[in-house]
Amino acid sequence: MDWRPATDDDHVAGVPARFVAAPESTEEASELLRAAAAQDFAVVVRGGGTKLAWGMPPRRLDLIVDTGRLTGVVEHAAGDLITVLRAGTPLSTLDFGTQQLALDSPLPGATVGGALATNTSGPRRMLYGTARDLLIGITVVRPGGTVARAGGKVVKNVAGYDLGKLFTGSYGTLGLITECAFRLHPVAPARAVVTCTAPPAEVGTLLAAIRDEQVVPSAVEVDRPPHGPVTVAVLVEGTAEGVHDRAARLEKVLGGRTGDPPPWWGAYPWPHGGTGLKLTAALSRVPALIEAAAETGIRGSAGSGVLYVSATGDVPRIVERLRAEAVRAGGHAVVLTAPADVRRSVDMWGPAPGLALMRRVKDQFDPGRQFAPGRFVGGI
Repeated sequence: MDWRPATDDDHVAGVPARFVAAPESTEEASELLRAAAAQDFAVVVRGGGTKLAWGMPPRRLDLIVDTGRLTGVVEHAAGDLITVLRAGTPLSTLDFGTQQLALDSPLPGATVGGALATNTSGPRRMLYGTARDLLIGITVVRPGGTVARAGGKVVKNVAGYDLGKLFTGSYGTLGLITECAFRLHPVAPARAVVTCTAPPAEVGTLLAAIRDEQVVPSAVEVDRPPHGPVTVAVLVEGTAEGVHDRAARLEKVLGGRTGDPPPWWGAYPWPHGGTGLKLTAALSRVPALIEAAAETGIRGSAGSGVLYVSATGDVPRIVERLRAEAVRAGGHAVVLTAPADVRRSVDMWGPAPGLALMRRVKDQFDPGRQFAPGRFVGGI
C-alpha cells in the first residue's frame, strides 16, 4: 500500500493532513481503515480532488485516503447494460463503445466515487437521472474496516440494506466507497442542441413551449448573466431522422438555431475559489427563481429544477435572499463551496428537516466520528 507523510498540498478546505494512503483494493482499504480506527485517526477520502473545497472543513484530519489507485472497470456486462467501476476511476476516462454511463461531470477530473459522495450531476439528469438513480450496487468500507455490499448487478435487485442511497450525497461521512455498479444506457446515434436568447420575462413562455412540443429533451439548460438576457439550450437525442424533426420543431417555437452546445454548457458559473450556490425549485417556479437571481446571474437545468449561482459582493445577504426565494419556489438552497471567510459568515446548508435522522445514521455507521467529522450538514 502507498503510505506516506502528508505534504503542503495534502489538505482539505485548508485543514492539513498528517498522512496520505492510497489503497489498491477493497481488501487493502479494509486493512488501512482498521489501522486508522485503532489510532483514532480522523479520515477524509480524496478522489480527483475537484470538490475538496465543498462543504465545511473537517474539525480534525489525520489521514487522507486517496482513491487514485482504486481505478478501472471491474466488469462491463454489455448484454445487461451494467458496469462495475472502482471508485477512483475518472468519469472522463469511461468508454463503453455503443453504451454510456449517462452521468455528466461539471468538473474535469471528477471521479466515480466523488460524484456519488456529493451527488453531483449535469444537464442530462433530466432524462437519465442522477448518480443516485443510476447506481444499482455498491461496495463500501465502514469506519473500523468492515466491508459491506448492497444491491447487485441487475437493475431490479433489492437484496440488502440500501447503502447506495445512504452513501450518495453523504460527503464521505459514512465510510469509503470502493466499487459501484451502474446501469448503462445506449449511446444515441444522433444528437442536436437548439439554442435561443430572449429577455428574462419570456423564459416561462419558452419553457412552456418546449414542454408543449413533447420532444422528450435530454436536457433543458439556461444561462442568465447578471442583468442580462437569458440563453436557453435544449438537447435532443435519438435517431438521425427523429432528432432532425424535433430540432426543427424547437427552432420554430423558440426562434432558435441548431448548433454546438454553448461554451457554458454543463459548467458551474463560479470561478475557482469563489462562492457557489445550488438552488432547487419546482419546475413551475423555475422562471421566478431565475428572475430572483438577476443580481448575481444563474445557470443550470430548467428541465430538472436545479440551478447554480456564483455569489460575489455581500454574500451573506445574497445567500439569505436566494434561500428564501428557493423555499418559496418549493425547493432549497445550499452553499456548495466558499472561501474561508464566507464559510464563517453564512449557514452553508440551511434548514435540514431530516437532520435528526441523519445524526442517527451517522451514529450507527461512525459512532467515533472518524470520517470527515464536521464536513456535512449540522456538523455531522
